[in-house]
Amino acid sequence: MNKYAFQLAFAYMGVIIGGGFASGQEILQFFTGYGIASIAGTIVAGLLFAFLGMQVARVSTQLQAQSHNDVLVALFGRHAGAIMDIMLTFFLFGVGVAMLAGTGSLFKQQFGLSPVVGGVFMTVLVILTLCLNVKRIIELVSLATPLLIALVLVITTYALISSNVDTDQLLALSQKQETVAPHWALGAVLYASFNIAVGFPMLAVISGRTLDKKTTMMGGLLGGVGLGLLILLLNISLFSNLNQLQGAELPTLMLATRMSPVLGILMTISITCMIYSTAVGMFFAFSARFSRPETGRFRVVSLLSCSIGLLLSFVGFTKLIGTVYPLLGYLGLLLIAAIAFSWFRSRSHQSAIVTDNA
Repeated sequence: MNKYAFQLAFAYMGVIIGGGFASGQEILQFFTGYGIASIAGTIVAGLLFAFLGMQVARVSTQLQAQSHNDVLVALFGRHAGAIMDIMLTFFLFGVGVAMLAGTGSLFKQQFGLSPVVGGVFMTVLVILTLCLNVKRIIELVSLATPLLIALVLVITTYALISSNVDTDQLLALSQKQETVAPHWALGAVLYASFNIAVGFPMLAVISGRTLDKKTTMMGGLLGGVGLGLLILLLNISLFSNLNQLQGAELPTLMLATRMSPVLGILMTISITCMIYSTAVGMFFAFSARFSRPETGRFRVVSLLSCSIGLLLSFVGFTKLIGTVYPLLGYLGLLLIAAIAFSWFRSRSHQSAIVTDNA
């Protein structure tokens, strides 16, 4: 297994993890609120991430995709693909805006600064990054993921050891938690669907830069399995400490800070890095839809889109997570169906070839 597979896996995880995941806000709304059943939900989401990551990588490598639109046309056809492209591009921008808002919430909770400071800081950082070449962007996006994995493992271990709240009390608290769907299974599928829609554009571009389909599919598989494990661990941590996390916009940061001020600082750095990786992925994919990367026009589009996104980010992080993400989830269901059909068609084609050869 070569280095590119791991880079792709970490980039896939990094773009999807983002601010909502790393902060714990997504996990609370899509999983933890369902109580014990949330564990089954994390398993369902992990399996979907692994399967979808492999298939997006396969199709993108075969097409040598330059943007997510190439893959959408292959999956849906020219006309339906164009409609999906418009809708997905709009939501990519929305997720990027949510990441800028997340930085504002982070700076306010941890440092007592105005959300404007955090939003401006992240906007400038993203714009500067988008001026780099694509290879360098991939490397930067994949760097932060190992740090978050280590921190999630530490927090989960501490949460399980230190939690002394009765399970019935935790279940009662989970029932009061706001969730995005009436059933845990739908919540899990929606989580995977909106996240694959979020990760799909960046994964398509990265996978399209090589001819090695085996490597890119392995990267998609590893990234999906890693995401599933992280969701499971973080969900357990949050559920075990629900009594301490009521009303927190960034629950993992609150949990880490209560464990240790040093761990809180490390978690702040980690969440900032993950917000950064997702924001870069979203605004990169958005700008790449209208201009070729590494050109003057691309930099102008990136500057304008990030600046407009900064202004819109003042709506608030939790509100954006609760509105943009579920809507993107329903759009992602169409994407999942198309990817599954493409996989089934490729399997049928392979079976036909084997039969003919026999």
